Amino acid sequence: MKLLRYLLFPIVPIYYMVTWLRNTLYDLGLKKSTAYNFPVICVGNLSVGGTGKTPMIEYLIRLLKSENRIATLSRGYKRQTKGFIVADETATAASIGDEPFQFHQKFDDVIVSVDADRVHGISQLVSLPNPPEIILLDDAFQHRRVTAGLNIMLTAYDDLYIDDILLPTGNLREPRQGAKRADIIVVTKCPADLSPQKKEKIVNRIQPVAHQEVFFGSIAYSKDIVNGKGVVALESIKNRPFTLVTGIANPKPLVAYLKAQGLKFEHLQFKDHHDFTPSEITNLKTKGIIITTEKDMVRLQPHFVEEESLYYLPIEMNIDRPIQFDKLIRSFVK
Repeated sequence: MKLLRYLLFPIVPIYYMVTWLRNTLYDLGLKKSTAYNFPVICVGNLSVGGTGKTPMIEYLIRLLKSENRIATLSRGYKRQTKGFIVADETATAASIGDEPFQFHQKFDDVIVSVDADRVHGISQLVSLPNPPEIILLDDAFQHRRVTAGLNIMLTAYDDLYIDDILLPTGNLREPRQGAKRADIIVVTKCPADLSPQKKEKIVNRIQPVAHQEVFFGSIAYSKDIVNGKGVVALESIKNRPFTLVTGIANPKPLVAYLKAQGLKFEHLQFKDHHDFTPSEITNLKTKGIIITTEKDMVRLQPHFVEEESLYYLPIEMNIDRPIQFDKLIRSFVK
């Protein structure tokens, strides 16, 4: 796969020109972009792969939902439906996508919606009988047809966008200068003990423009694993080998965390948003205890209705300067 990417390097300049031209047309106002008179917050990135968008959306929900009616609007990647959908009691991971379904399961007081056309999706949300006061756009940094009031761009600590190049050889969806559209840049998946000196070095390399703030985020893993039957302490399975199942873009931080806890496990790694086949499910049911991510849980759980051996490990996003970060978000909303 890596060899193929290198062989495709001649396509990179073409991809650069196409994406640069598209962004330039939006910047000059030659392509239409819609702005709104209520708070629209976009969470996205420049690269393909996992940068922690879902934990960031959940962070914003927890921060804002007590005082505002919140809606999330996602594309609904790999769902088996089309058009605009608001999640209800009939929603599944197949009908709205795994990440939106995760939001729906966790936050019953939040409107969870999907639409590949974000402009259309927003118009549908504001026409609801009890419309949201704030809309959180999930993975919409390149969706230039919407002008979000606040853009939060994420970049992973071990895969910074400044060290990458464009698709198909690299992982960038658009040129690096697209980062200038961000109001807030969050370096995610950082070590919890990242020193101030290393943070300063990264900030100097990013070279934020005058209007930008840079924060550093880390993943806070739970000490417990969870399923519909209850909660189990990770410590209690220290001497019981298990199977780790991941279908996420970057499982390295999770693997490193579990190893640091002294746990012994087999890791079955699948591609991001993987659709598990019947034979794979049959094989997994022979594995004893299975620990997975929350995103994978919503796709696996329907196949393990009578099984008590499937658990997920909850995570949350930690921000290094939470008071300042929260103040920026609340100030924009007000």
